[in-house]
Amino acid sequence: MSTEAAQSPGQGPGQSRIHNIGYRDYEGPRLGRAYARRSLYSQSLRGAYGLGRSAKSKVLPMILFAVMCLPAAIIVAVAVATNLKDLPLEYTRYAVVTQAVIGLFLAAQAPQSVSRDLRFKTIPLYFSRPIERVDYVLAKYVAMASALFALTAAPVLILYIGSLLAKMDFAEQTKGFAQGIVSVALLSVLFAGIGLVMAALTPRRGFGVAAVIAVLTISFGAVSTIQAIAYEQGSIDSIEWFGLFSPITLVDGVQTAFLGATTAFPGGGGPGAGTGAVYLLVVLALIAGSYAVLMRRYRKVGL
Repeated sequence: MSTEAAQSPGQGPGQSRIHNIGYRDYEGPRLGRAYARRSLYSQSLRGAYGLGRSAKSKVLPMILFAVMCLPAAIIVAVAVATNLKDLPLEYTRYAVVTQAVIGLFLAAQAPQSVSRDLRFKTIPLYFSRPIERVDYVLAKYVAMASALFALTAAPVLILYIGSLLAKMDFAEQTKGFAQGIVSVALLSVLFAGIGLVMAALTPRRGFGVAAVIAVLTISFGAVSTIQAIAYEQGSIDSIEWFGLFSPITLVDGVQTAFLGATTAFPGGGGPGAGTGAVYLLVVLALIAGSYAVLMRRYRKVGL
């Protein structure tokens, strides 16, 4: 539909037109930042497991989830078949034993969560809507922590259900299950922050994958080697302090000091309550520092 506009001097009929193509103002509800933040969280969490993406994107996270749960299912089957009185693997030890699977999952999914937005420069598009930098960082951080928690809590839940099927002591198993859940929740938040920081440093997904694997693997390998050397040299008191320099040994130290877990440190001498407080402070500082680094990073790329 078109109508003739008012003509200026020297213009003939039909030389100036106003075209009405039917645009109207939006009159529906405006859901605001909270809805946008929830939507970004949901999309990021689903994306970590390939949901809503191509079939190829689902293969690796689903395989890793199955690999994570398989040992727990085997333990449960053996416990039920042989009428064991206690689980052969403590709830708090499961994530430490399967840390390689957790590291692979984080290395694959943290770059997927943030690197593509950086590479294709879509961050300004997010911030052009009613969403701010803090909303983006929080949604991505909580989504990755939730994805890791689902990965690590599922086998702990399988162990707990299996212990009840095997008719083990209910109070003891419930206490151990609660300790295991607290442990994997702490691990999920810590690892999510570290993984997202490494992935957000580069728009290249491959570099992000390599960075996450390097930080988790090299730090644990170096700390474990130094602890073993210290144990062989008789420097028992120094072993617990070396554990401050690796994410997984930090979690191990916290759960040993405060959750009654059995440590993986050489000699079985984990940190006590005093040293455990230092471990907890370092974990909290790393979580807060990861959040601060992400906020600083997106202050620059969001322009």
